Amino acid sequence: MTRIPATSPLWMRRLAILSLIGQAGIMVTGAVVRVTGSGLGCPTWPNCFPGSLVPEPHPEIAPLVQWIEFGNRLLSIFLVIVAGITFLAALNSRPRRTRLTLLALAMPLGVVAQAVIGGFTVLAGLAWWSVMPHFLASTVLVWLAVELVDEARAGGAVTRVVPRPVRALGAVSTVVLGGLLVAGTLVTAAGPHAGDANTPRLDVPVTLLAQLHADLLFAYLGLVVGLGFALWAVHAPARLKRRFALLVAIVLAQGALGGIQYALGVPELLVALHVLGAALTTAAAAGVWAATSERAPAPQTTPVEPRTPAHA
Repeated sequence: MTRIPATSPLWMRRLAILSLIGQAGIMVTGAVVRVTGSGLGCPTWPNCFPGSLVPEPHPEIAPLVQWIEFGNRLLSIFLVIVAGITFLAALNSRPRRTRLTLLALAMPLGVVAQAVIGGFTVLAGLAWWSVMPHFLASTVLVWLAVELVDEARAGGAVTRVVPRPVRALGAVSTVVLGGLLVAGTLVTAAGPHAGDANTPRLDVPVTLLAQLHADLLFAYLGLVVGLGFALWAVHAPARLKRRFALLVAIVLAQGALGGIQYALGVPELLVALHVLGAALTTAAAAGVWAATSERAPAPQTTPVEPRTPAHA
């Protein structure tokens, strides 16, 4: 019987990166569905229409709207296949590592959970309170996917590269980032992009929610600046500093984009780009957190040659 070779670290990392791209991609395509009003392009779930898995001619729903929503569903199917392969690859890694396996398992389970949430969202008529967890779950999966990519790098012992107070500051900034993302979903819930023209909106002034979102952004920026000073004070490794610099660049760009889109009346294209920015910000923040620890390369095991008995 032919034995399947163990998954190489290179292939494990490639699959993890593909899962990360897919998780971020599903966030963006979900935003496209929302801003084009295609959320009910397929009004049932899991079928697109009663008795039909795929779009079909309908007098009240444009074909383009149907295919935008159906395309998002197809991407979810592709993503669960990639996530499943990634999990199987983690199981086949040698030596098998618990954290790598659990992070890989989170990918297919997360996609399946997202499909269930998405189905509930459709059945709820895209009510704003049902759409919020759909987006927020994606940000959690993007974070975990970054952790998976980092975990796939090596398999040796873990070393903390910064003191505990610096990691605590990073944890606090992550909590504030979570609040910032929640506030962003509230702004969208009260704004004009409901995913369908007939969907009721959150009955709170957009200006009030936008101000909350901006306040949390400034709080997050302040924490990021403080984290930067801390990293330089403790002489953090170059890898961590590079990731931090990337986070700063993305957060500043995301903040500028948010201000521009608000001033222009939240045009559809900028909304989709802002969601992409949210995915990139989450990924960059996760990268910084992951880089506060380093894992040594897995020890290489050299096969022992059988000893030849000495002849008398």
